[in-house]
Amino acid sequence: MAVITEIEDLKRIYRHRVPRMFFDYTESGSWTEQTFRDNSGDFGKIRLRQRVAVNMSGRSTASRMVGRDVAMPVALAPVGLTGMQSADGEIKAAKAAASFGVPFTLSTMSICSIEDVAEHTAEPFWFQLYAMKDTDYTNRLIERARAANCSALVITLDLQILGQRHKDLKNGLSAPPKLTLPTMLDLAGKWSWGLEMLGTKRRHFGNVVGHVKGISDAASLGSWTNEQFDPSLDWHKVSKLMERWGGKVILKGILDVEDAKMARDLGADAIIVSNHGGRQLDGALSAIRVLPSILDAVGDRVEVHVDGGIRSGQDVLKALAMGAKGTYIGRAYIYGLGALGREGVTRALEIIHRELDVSMALCGRRRIDELDRGILYIPEDFEGHWRRR
Repeated sequence: MAVITEIEDLKRIYRHRVPRMFFDYTESGSWTEQTFRDNSGDFGKIRLRQRVAVNMSGRSTASRMVGRDVAMPVALAPVGLTGMQSADGEIKAAKAAASFGVPFTLSTMSICSIEDVAEHTAEPFWFQLYAMKDTDYTNRLIERARAANCSALVITLDLQILGQRHKDLKNGLSAPPKLTLPTMLDLAGKWSWGLEMLGTKRRHFGNVVGHVKGISDAASLGSWTNEQFDPSLDWHKVSKLMERWGGKVILKGILDVEDAKMARDLGADAIIVSNHGGRQLDGALSAIRVLPSILDAVGDRVEVHVDGGIRSGQDVLKALAMGAKGTYIGRAYIYGLGALGREGVTRALEIIHRELDVSMALCGRRRIDELDRGILYIPEDFEGHWRRR
């Protein structure tokens, strides 16, 4: 096996191992994919300030996110269909995250159910909620997450209407895959993935099938899902969801200063600056580009996290130095999961941790709480940019 030293190495293995529709599901955005590309590209426009002759011993990346001690301020983001990247993928990823000491977030649209993950992991995880038209179902999801001892509810705000993702439509994305001729030809070359899938019964959306009346197969599930995202979701409804949960709440999908202020005033414990990985409004600004203005606007009254485009520990470092209290990786850990299962998720976390630790040291900082904007050169066209004096 080739030596794995960076996230791109995992991506190359992943691409050859999983069916095309699931690779494309991960590695794509909506419409022209401009925002998808900018999410990672804009990180590369930020430069780091190297310092020397600084005592670099005794370094630590330990921190806290939403009241939880973490080995580094990086969480696994909610990703739908994770159990299609590798059999029982959500369970594998949750176990890897728990062992490493970072939070795992389970998506509403996961293959393994809330109960599956809770049964196979000892560490409390976070649950990501989509607001559905079926309010009884939404309320039951909240109760199921509470019963599973989930320690935070992540409410996604930017999927009231599904953005058009060309590759998913062209590939006929479904779980499990529909056996068309192109799909069968693709699967023929993915025998290791297929053998894994034959060994598990978890091949549908576990949080939906068996929990919604009339949903029993892929056809009925697909039609239900496409019609269920609630376009009427507003701040009043968000408040009601927060009230029903009653615990720690993270609001995901914030990309505007005014929305950030609304979330802060509503009493959210944290907000995630995110454009859904470039999968919703194509043409929106990247998350890292708008992060400075949102940080300036909300101050310390709410934890500000960021999601989108993070592929390295240096990306994490840049976000934290700007002032973010937490970061999320989605595609980066999915590459590892699809490539090597649980071991691959651990490898992705190890890579990011080492890059964060070494880069932090070379910038003359030993702890996360020492990071500040002084180690960054931020382009003037970033919102709320600063010139380092």
